[in-house]
Amino acid sequence: MKHTPRISNQLQALLPEPEPQELAETLVAFANADGGTLYVGLNEDGTPSGGLYPEDFEAAVQQAVRMCHPPVEVRWEQEERDGAFVFVGSVPRSHDLHTLEGGVVLIRTGAENRPLQGTRLQQLAATRLAGEYEAEIVDDASRDDFDEKTLERFLERWQVRSGRPLTQPLDEILQEHGWLHPTGHPTVAGMLLFGKRPQAWIPRSGLTFVRFDGTHLRKLNGEPGYGRRLDVSGTLDHLISHTWDMLQEELRVGAVVRGLERREQWLYPPGAIREALVNAVAHRDYRIHGRGIEVRLFADRLEIYSPGALPGFITVDNIVDEHYSRNPRIVNGLYQWGYIEELGLGVDLMIEEMVNAGHPPPDFQSTEHSFTVIFRQKHRRRIARAYSGETMNERQIKALAYLQEHGRITNREYQRLCPDVSAETLRLDLVDMVKRGLLLKVGAKRGTHYILK
Repeated sequence: MKHTPRISNQLQALLPEPEPQELAETLVAFANADGGTLYVGLNEDGTPSGGLYPEDFEAAVQQAVRMCHPPVEVRWEQEERDGAFVFVGSVPRSHDLHTLEGGVVLIRTGAENRPLQGTRLQQLAATRLAGEYEAEIVDDASRDDFDEKTLERFLERWQVRSGRPLTQPLDEILQEHGWLHPTGHPTVAGMLLFGKRPQAWIPRSGLTFVRFDGTHLRKLNGEPGYGRRLDVSGTLDHLISHTWDMLQEELRVGAVVRGLERREQWLYPPGAIREALVNAVAHRDYRIHGRGIEVRLFADRLEIYSPGALPGFITVDNIVDEHYSRNPRIVNGLYQWGYIEELGLGVDLMIEEMVNAGHPPPDFQSTEHSFTVIFRQKHRRRIARAYSGETMNERQIKALAYLQEHGRITNREYQRLCPDVSAETLRLDLVDMVKRGLLLKVGAKRGTHYILK
């Protein structure tokens, strides 16, 4: 049974026709990002477009390849679906920085091929020069240091997810995806995903969970303020699953039964927390051996700390709109495990889940050596008390909660809080709050923002 994609995304592109320019752009964008798969001859709904023949396809590919500098590595396979030809191309992430004619650099973000310029392009080039730690060989380790039961479970999950059996030899699969070097030595990514004792080879690659009784690291008398601490080790699959089980114990606060339906109640929306946990494991800098991932639960917030600055050209300002993986081989492994549903949507999901549950959006804090996501408990009641004399809709309450947390809000930030509402409706919400004297409009045009009056 062949896997039939239904939509273009971060890791796959569906092209009805082999148009050379579009082919070249997608090849370059995939190679500069996380890699990906092109399906030429498929409509966006996954149905064959028909009328495509091998000789036409080969001519278009040759023309597209000449537009890529340096040439992009791609492995093509020809398939037949419902009597029509479909061509499937696998593009690995490249060590080089690829351009189109004229020096244009593209990178895959979601389902788009976006151009990079200026500082972001410089950051991407610097990242390429630094190399990829996850692809390095683990010295003195061998194929025997992989755990066979973990590999069996992984392959079962992968086959269920893809809807087709994996017919390649196991070691060939491991090598193809960068988890096993052709010399027979595990790579860092392979050891973290499948190793018997990953932390023996990659120090501090585990996770520490700490629950604090109050809101500070220490008590008033100077003693440590935590009430529970647990160090988690093992494969990345185990880190995520074991930590998630523990977090469910800590964050589940009860249940409400309505009719025959039981609904769990949580301190924070579980989808947002799970996404942040998976992101920390997938994107941390494993080159840093002095400190591991830390999940810190306080009385008023939850912090997920990850060693390493944001990767590539990603910043706190563009983290919602852009995507770039520090560890594409690890990300691919977690994707096949089923921990990642679709790349590039994790931050959006965290924001949406938190806001929909009445909490402020997550706070993203980046330093030169770390990245932390902070989830804070809802303060909608505090907002409601502060403006008890006003009649506001749910959207406006979200905006006020965001303002109290961040001090200012822009039209674009408001749209992120309420993604299913039209821009005009949200603009009128803000105008209404300005007229009522709740907000003060500052700046003009693109610099416009609002603050509490």
